[in-house]
Amino acid sequence: MKKNLITLYILILTFNCYSQIKFEKGFYVNNDGQKTECLIKNIDWMNNPTEFQIKLSKNNNVKTITIDNIKEVTIYNVSKHIRENVKLDKSSENLQHLSHDRNPIFSDELLFLKVLVEGKACLYYFENENSKRFFYKKNNSKIEPLVFKSYLLADNSAKKNNNKFRQQLWINLQSENISKNDIEKINYNKRDLVNLFVKYNNLEIVNFYKKKQKDLFNLNIRPSINNSSLTLEHSNSIYGDTNFNNKLNFGLGIEAEFILPFNKNKWAIIVEPTYQYFISKKIIETNNVSGGKLIINSDYKSIDIPIGLRHYFYVNENSKIFINFSFIVDLNLNSSIELSRLDGSNLNTFNIQTARNTAIGLGYKFNEKYSIELRYHTNRKLLNKYNFWSSDYKNLSIIFGYSIF
Repeated sequence: MKKNLITLYILILTFNCYSQIKFEKGFYVNNDGQKTECLIKNIDWMNNPTEFQIKLSKNNNVKTITIDNIKEVTIYNVSKHIRENVKLDKSSENLQHLSHDRNPIFSDELLFLKVLVEGKACLYYFENENSKRFFYKKNNSKIEPLVFKSYLLADNSAKKNNNKFRQQLWINLQSENISKNDIEKINYNKRDLVNLFVKYNNLEIVNFYKKKQKDLFNLNIRPSINNSSLTLEHSNSIYGDTNFNNKLNFGLGIEAEFILPFNKNKWAIIVEPTYQYFISKKIIETNNVSGGKLIINSDYKSIDIPIGLRHYFYVNENSKIFINFSFIVDLNLNSSIELSRLDGSNLNTFNIQTARNTAIGLGYKFNEKYSIELRYHTNRKLLNKYNFWSSDYKNLSIIFGYSIF
């Protein structure tokens, strides 16, 4: 098992070294207004970038362009960022750091704003580790912040919101197809604001915000072949240690995969309830039991629930490699280890109570539909409540996957 784990670790490091986010076609505009076609490294930034990595052609070296000398960067059919001097509200939205002032705390900042909608009215977005802010512009006016701020009442009894952005939207976007009731229902988030700006612009828009919600959840059927072993030891046992050796068995799971909407959808949270079992018998010859033979029956059945984090490495448009690390909660199904004599009379029965363990996996996914994974499970204690017993359950699995949706 240790050799298998080392091999798996080396493979993961190898794929980590050779996998990368691809460069995509786009262009940038420098301070002189000169447009340059290039390839841009698209990492689907969670926070707004301050620099971009580009190549002038596929075989050229990578170079970095920064906010100081670039005023626009566009990846075709994916994203557009423009450089602007704007008023950025530095107020915290963290409940523990809310102030009693309902007014925003503005600071003049030079930023790359992400374009969400372009048209008669444009919508922009900025995000960093502290805040998420929206900006707008109508026709040829200056880009202005849409104001939203949470604050506390003077006696700290409740949290309130300054929703000035609704007033701004009503003043600037009221039209035949947008009512005051539409504005009052708007929340300060991408979906609501993008839909409103698209509605205002009718067909005269370019929408850079692609809704991918249905792609952010996958449900996968996961049958597996498991190579399992069990070793029992007792500090004072007269029967010696018992090794059940390796056995092949099967499992069946269903995996819920929640894709995180940043960094090119390369990260995911996984939850995978899986039925697995280990049923085995061991006969030990001993003079310490009448009949001369001790029979040990392992009847272990459980629902494993791995909860973990997955990371993808893109190989090409149809293929990707992934690694995942999981904590495993084990729900055993009335399982036990039983010691008996040759005539079938019972010597002792141990009810299985497991300790949590972890697992690491390396896999390949094709066409967003089919997958295969090699998964190593760390040792699991089956007789966790029996102080003098040591019980190591080991498992190495090959898991096949099929995405239902």
